[in-house]
Amino acid sequence: MRGIVPRPLAVEIEHTGLDGQQTITAFQDELARLAAHEIDHLHGRLYTSRMRQGVKPIPVEEYHGIRQP
Repeated sequence: MRGIVPRPLAVEIEHTGLDGQQTITAFQDELARLAAHEIDHLHGRLYTSRMRQGVKPIPVEEYHGIRQP
């Protein structure tokens, strides 16, 4: 199953780099959506908690090819 979830198309994420320094990285478009998705996982959230009220998950076969900003 898959679900259509509203996600930002631009995010800035503060994180600790490999050198131990705090840094901010900006992500745009698909990478912003992916980063927001992964941060949700770090916080224990699933995509179903981000779906708009009344929207139901759909089978993968129907989901492929659907792209909404």
